[in-house]
Amino acid sequence: PIVEKVLNRVKIRADKGLDKYGVSMLRPDLSTIEWLRHAQEEALDLAVYLERVIYDLELLSKRESR
Repeated sequence: PIVEKVLNRVKIRADKGLDKYGVSMLRPDLSTIEWLRHAQEEALDLAVYLERVIYDLELLSKRESR
């Protein structure tokens, strides 16, 4: 069920991207470097999101230990 949920989310995201941008991931207009830059930007966004959740959990842990 976990893998099925992930696969479903990937499909939904792909459909949403196709609707929004009108192209699939097979688009020929980006170079390999451009694809890598896009991936890097996504990874940096992920790092920020993870840091935010870590911050929240650390704050919660400090409050609970008082």
